[in-house]
Amino acid sequence: MVALARLTLIHEWRRFLPAMIAVGFAGLLQLLQAALVLGIFGSASVYITGSTADLWVGYPGTQSVNLGRPIDAGVEMRLRMDADVLRVESFRWVDADWRGARDTGGVSVFVSGIDAGPDGLMFARALPTALRARLAEPGAVIVDRADLSTLGVNLGDAATINGQRVRVVGVTSGLRALGGVNVLASLATARQLDTTTAADRITYLVAKVRDPAQAGAVAARLSNGPAFGNYSVWTAQQFAQRSQMYWMFDTGAGAGVLFLAAIVFLVGAVITSQTLVAAVVGSIREYATLNALGVGLNALRKVVMEQAFWVGALGLLGSSVLAGLFFALAAHYNVPVQLSPVAALACLCLSMLLALVSGLAAIRTLRHADPASLLR
Repeated sequence: MVALARLTLIHEWRRFLPAMIAVGFAGLLQLLQAALVLGIFGSASVYITGSTADLWVGYPGTQSVNLGRPIDAGVEMRLRMDADVLRVESFRWVDADWRGARDTGGVSVFVSGIDAGPDGLMFARALPTALRARLAEPGAVIVDRADLSTLGVNLGDAATINGQRVRVVGVTSGLRALGGVNVLASLATARQLDTTTAADRITYLVAKVRDPAQAGAVAARLSNGPAFGNYSVWTAQQFAQRSQMYWMFDTGAGAGVLFLAAIVFLVGAVITSQTLVAAVVGSIREYATLNALGVGLNALRKVVMEQAFWVGALGLLGSSVLAGLFFALAAHYNVPVQLSPVAALACLCLSMLLALVSGLAAIRTLRHADPASLLR
């Protein structure tokens, strides 16, 4: 009977093609939606994931990296006293107003003041050493290539940040932020641009530990050590997840995304179930003939479920190919997409579940596969 299911799909492929398209389209929407969600909300933690620091030290209760408040620079001494800490750097966050060479009006930017040295931890994964070295020039900044039009500048152009003159000395990729534009500068330049915070106070301290696997234990020890000011210590993974969860759920954006995912699943389930039911109804006389020849309803149900499985598998194969093409197109146009293997597998399993649920709905039509219907 399993062979019958496959043979039916081959010879009656026109009947099952709409169901395959429905499953494939639903799977494609799930994959694209997951990639966009992970890419957009993942950009909230680009400061962390783009850096090689193992520990982040900031103001207690900070929910997201963009919500940091100044801490006492004396906390740095506490970190350097720990035997497992190899390197400590300051990270200065500045909310600023950008005015470009072209008339784009004021643009809200996030200035990241980082160590411009060749061994710097901040944005080590996004900045090549040669490009990072350009930040040593006074007033030098680096921006994401995709943000040039928004900022109204080109490479080498001058602009103003909070009334201070700066120059774009480099562009790179992977710096796009959620809710604003990222601008990288040296700590000295960021200090000049920051008009609201005292020069001796910084937003975060980042650290590299001897054994990254022990980062959690080191963070706990630093948090419970002698008082060197009001601060909290997180591992890079903890702080990245904390920032992403804040944007996904505490801002309300995540609820809208989950609602949209549910709508996509429901619409896909309705369309797929109806097309699969129509395919089974179109073959109802064949099923009735098999029933008259002694094939039980349970065996026919297995045939329908086998058909649903292959409809789902072929539909998802097509959606995976199309998703790959869309991801390549998104990368070309700097659209933030990111899809982990776990998320991709979850989307594919959800779409396969949709096909199987549709198969269960199609099984109900087998009650019309009565041999007596052949006499009508």
